[in-house]
Amino acid sequence: MTSVLTPDICVIGAGSGGLSVAAAAAQFGVDVVLVEKGEMGGDCLNTGCVPSKALIAAAKRAHIFRSSAGFGIAASEPEIDFSAVNRHVHGVIGAIAPHDSVERFTGLGVHVIEAPGRFTGPDEVVAGDYVIKARRFVVATGSSAGIPPIQGVDDVPFMTNESLFNLQDLPEHLIVIGGGPIGMEMAQAHRRLGAAVTVLEMLKPLGHDDPEASAIVLKQVQSEGVNIKSEVRIAKIEKAKTGIRVVLENGEAVEGSHLLIAAGRSPNVESLGLDEAGIEYDRRGITVDAGLRTANRKVYAIGDVAGSYQFTHMANYHAGIVIRSILFRLPAKVNLRAVPWVTYTEPELAHVGLQEEAARKQYRDVKVLCKTFADNDRAVAERETEGLVKVITSRKGRILGATVVGRHAGEIIQPWVLAI
Repeated sequence: MTSVLTPDICVIGAGSGGLSVAAAAAQFGVDVVLVEKGEMGGDCLNTGCVPSKALIAAAKRAHIFRSSAGFGIAASEPEIDFSAVNRHVHGVIGAIAPHDSVERFTGLGVHVIEAPGRFTGPDEVVAGDYVIKARRFVVATGSSAGIPPIQGVDDVPFMTNESLFNLQDLPEHLIVIGGGPIGMEMAQAHRRLGAAVTVLEMLKPLGHDDPEASAIVLKQVQSEGVNIKSEVRIAKIEKAKTGIRVVLENGEAVEGSHLLIAAGRSPNVESLGLDEAGIEYDRRGITVDAGLRTANRKVYAIGDVAGSYQFTHMANYHAGIVIRSILFRLPAKVNLRAVPWVTYTEPELAHVGLQEEAARKQYRDVKVLCKTFADNDRAVAERETEGLVKVITSRKGRILGATVVGRHAGEIIQPWVLAI
């Protein structure tokens, strides 16, 4: 039997953004239906932020063994049990999972439907045995790892972030396609845990960040033994005796035991029935206005699927805007002026606001203020002097942007976020 539900809000997708909308609305006493076809918590909890940072934390512990000679402590090579590292990663996921669970959200008063959701009209979604006719809909289906159209990629085993954290054995030689934040974080972490690692990047590694700051990160990662090949194009991928061979257009070949593809992400818009609902979308995601409404005024889209910055905190920010709009009818709009991001390599790389090149284009006359970590007494005491703080201001001193590279950059960037 098909049941008809008529909630105030129907949320499709139980990742960070969707859970934030559902929890906030339910706690205001609003009738909410939450539809999720996969795991509660979405990418962040299960295959993204949480497992990657847990793995990075393990890798940092291993690196301490090798890098303490400057403090008078003999350096040594750690004994690494990679299966135990894997248990640590999944233990962290398990510890956080109850916060995002069906049971918790049911307890908050949310009706959770564990099934795929699909629009069958402009104001109707079908999920499992339910037809949902809500006053407003919120699409929060996130994104998935993009697979580049490389010859032979479908003929070899490869990993994305969705499968990487299931590895029980340390890769002998990990080849990473993609030198963005995910690629560089995972490259350094696996190198520190004992794998040989090669990164292949079509453009410039960490190319979305300040070049001077990125260079400091890349220098450190390379000094630890990660082989980074920049501005290379891949001709084909094929099986080899060692596992996988990646052939570059210049004729060079890289052989490894495992392949990780970290070459961007694609919005999850398939099978949602967006055309039936009159919702416009393209390869970047669902088209939304400044208030996150789609072409169908009953439907909002938030997070990765809305085609903006693909960050968990961005999805949560979007959730707040949607809650204000739906529940309180406030004219809330997205403002990207002070969105921070952090790449959790070591040293960390953090940024907020305009970078130098963009600021010069927009304001022409700007000031660039820069101080190195070598000028900071605590950094000297802890032998963490590789880093800098760069601040971009207008001629009158208005802070336009800031970049921090160095230890704890993700925390140091926070005052600059508030300042902007």
